[in-house]
Amino acid sequence: MGKIESAQKVVVYGPEGIGKSTFASHFPHPIFIDTEGSTKHLDVARTPRPSSWTLLIEQIRYLKSNSQALDTLVIDTADWAEILCIEYICANKLPPKGKENIIGIEDFGYGKGYTYLAEEFGRLLNLLEELIELGINVVINAHAQMRKFEQPDELGSYDRWEMKLQKKTAPLLKEWADMVLFANYKTYVVNVDNQGVQKGKNKAQGGNRVMYTTHHPCWDAKNRDNLKEQLEFKYQEIAHCIPTLNQTEKSVVEPVVQVAETINTQTEIITNKDNKIDGFTEVVEADSDFVPKPLADLMENGKVTLAEIQKAVELRGYYPPNTPFKNYDPDFISGVLVGAWAQVFKIILDIRNEEEK
Repeated sequence: MGKIESAQKVVVYGPEGIGKSTFASHFPHPIFIDTEGSTKHLDVARTPRPSSWTLLIEQIRYLKSNSQALDTLVIDTADWAEILCIEYICANKLPPKGKENIIGIEDFGYGKGYTYLAEEFGRLLNLLEELIELGINVVINAHAQMRKFEQPDELGSYDRWEMKLQKKTAPLLKEWADMVLFANYKTYVVNVDNQGVQKGKNKAQGGNRVMYTTHHPCWDAKNRDNLKEQLEFKYQEIAHCIPTLNQTEKSVVEPVVQVAETINTQTEIITNKDNKIDGFTEVVEADSDFVPKPLADLMENGKVTLAEIQKAVELRGYYPPNTPFKNYDPDFISGVLVGAWAQVFKIILDIRNEEEK
């Protein structure tokens, strides 16, 4: 009986430049997965920008297994993560009959692409739920856009703010969240020629940054903490709702964050001068100019060489022995090596273990 204290799932959306990333940076011990590269001006810990959906999922799994460094995970932003998800689906799902290639989500026909997208994005939310169970808050930022809205039981339509996500993804994210905050500029229309607002000359004034916490016909928002309908867009306004439940001891020395690496051996992760988490290595020029960045990022993250990739490919019989990487089909690279990286990496680990015997 009674209340159960839990880490919070917070979604913050609003127009570009409103300060969503800065707002999220004030949550307890945040680490950012910056999908759009918008946090360069902030002094925060971050992973390298994920270049594929697979790498984004791997980064979350890594942080889940090495949660000593954080109390809050920030995904910035949902709409750029959704783009990675769409690219992954288009590369990995079989095209419908009559189509050789899938270029966009619409190409699946009959709305199937959006169903695939909702399913895959739902898997991301399920993975984030596992962080919540560990006492780690999750913040997801998203951009906002105006859309024409028509109520089925009313005549006419009106503009309303919505998350800049596809039609099935946005409801999924809103339902998942404990708190949805809509940030915007508070403006007033003032008549300046005494002719009245309807006919005269008007001017917009104000521009203070505010956040809305409850549903309105012109935007979606919600909270479970009885917050005021409108608050200043400052973290202090909701700080009392955000717990610190991850009891893992944090390092008191900054900017060093010690985390156990789960792939092979124990290692020390240090945030460097750019506050990048060194456990996630930035892409380095691979042995071949033919390795695309999404695969190169995954290889660097797992300390995998091009020779190991080729051994795994040969072992599974995808290509004959000694086939140059440049001869690999691009669809094979995106669909198998990147799309099924978890399985590929397991094969490589098995090869390493056999060689050590």
